[in-house]
Amino acid sequence: MKILSPVISQLARMRLRGVENWIAHPISAQRNVLQHLVTQAQYTEIGRKYNFSRLFTIKDFKNTIPIHEYNDLKPYISRMMAGEQNILWNTPINWFAKSSGTTSDKSKFIPISDESLKDTHFKGSKDVLTNYYKNFPDSDLLTGKSLVVGGSHQVSNLFEDIQYGDLSAVLMQNTPFWGQWIRTPELKIALLDEWESKIEQLAINTVHENVTSIAGVPTWTIILIKRILEISGKKTLKEVWPNLELYMHGGVSFIPYREQINKLIGGPVNYLEMYNASEGFFAAQNMPDDEGLLLYTDHGIFYEFLPVDEYGKPGASTIGLKRVELHKNYAPVITTNGGLWRYLIGDTIQFTSLKPFKIKVSGRLKHFMNAFGEEVIVENADNAIAAASAKTNSLVKDYSAAPVFFTEQNNGAHEWLIEFENQPADLNRFTIELDEALKSLNSDYEAKRYKNIALRLPVVHSLEKNTFDKWLKSKQKLGGQHKVPRLSNDRKMIEEILAMQSGGK
Repeated sequence: MKILSPVISQLARMRLRGVENWIAHPISAQRNVLQHLVTQAQYTEIGRKYNFSRLFTIKDFKNTIPIHEYNDLKPYISRMMAGEQNILWNTPINWFAKSSGTTSDKSKFIPISDESLKDTHFKGSKDVLTNYYKNFPDSDLLTGKSLVVGGSHQVSNLFEDIQYGDLSAVLMQNTPFWGQWIRTPELKIALLDEWESKIEQLAINTVHENVTSIAGVPTWTIILIKRILEISGKKTLKEVWPNLELYMHGGVSFIPYREQINKLIGGPVNYLEMYNASEGFFAAQNMPDDEGLLLYTDHGIFYEFLPVDEYGKPGASTIGLKRVELHKNYAPVITTNGGLWRYLIGDTIQFTSLKPFKIKVSGRLKHFMNAFGEEVIVENADNAIAAASAKTNSLVKDYSAAPVFFTEQNNGAHEWLIEFENQPADLNRFTIELDEALKSLNSDYEAKRYKNIALRLPVVHSLEKNTFDKWLKSKQKLGGQHKVPRLSNDRKMIEEILAMQSGGK
């Protein structure tokens, strides 16, 4: 394996010129991507419906094809899952990435083509590696194994040749042969369905490997690290894997987890955030100390950006990269080489840089609290949790919040369910610090809190350990890419969890 490192490092350096080209010319890269997508799909069912062969400009494209949400494309996708082809894309679709669908109880199935595997997901991963070697040219990353805390794989019963699984599972099933050499554990363990036994098998089968990198959602990575430390009898992960140098994360904000993972690793390690969803590989950090994620503009995805305040309006209009502004909330609308056409993915992002284009994920279109006009987004909540934790010497494992609505006796409030890794000595002080942080981060929240006129002090509950896991398990969503919704405008979820906590379920 030692000889692989200089070989791959040299290939990464050779690839750097191409990466730097699309970084320097993102507008032309995007124009070429859209032209290719429309040309490829012109004879598909959706291509004939919207006369793709007559779409010659971006303006024509936007004026002809409506913005779609999942339910708009679901009839097409259902037919594709039943084996029909040439519907949304011109090459066979035999794989679907099963999305957790955090805004509803139903899963979403995102079509994955050979092109989206090769030119989006795998190309994105290669370019991450290229930028990593640019920043760390003496890296020994590929002299050891990469531990991927991924999802599960199942075979669809709808049609014999159609398979689906979590995105990580789909990618692992289709990884090129060289990728299999540097991954641990073996595929049958990596793709186990049942997460409690999966964590055990992951720990047992990797503890004695030379692991140099880890990739996974922070919550499950923390659980795995703790089990590895129990098995090994070591105090930190660096004692188990002294050559560990990189942790790649995504899916949820890293802010509430960074301190805890730092302590568990117990030594210097590089962190790299990626924005890699079922719908595509969108962005990744290219500079170690820059929170912005470089937008990948030459990877089979054409981007439009919907100002958040336009969402839900008739005739809502998107803008392109030329017109985006810094620090404003946009909802990305994507067109992909997997057959998603002007698809609203549901995330919200902000641009942190315009040269090059860099973004950060700020929340979800439907995951925010605005019951009182306060417009609290997930980014506000993550940063407030981190600030309150720092002030009270506590650590938060997971949380969710929802409104407490007005009654005849009381005005409104936010109710927070928090599962602590390290409990604060004084929960009331934590509540006050959380409130103060939110006021400093969000002027609308601050205005609603003024003299308790609209909102009173938040109500904070400290949950028993593993409460959120129990709730996820009750929804058959334990593991993989499933995660606890951070913010909600209704009380359905927190009422269910509070009932479980009190023994009601």
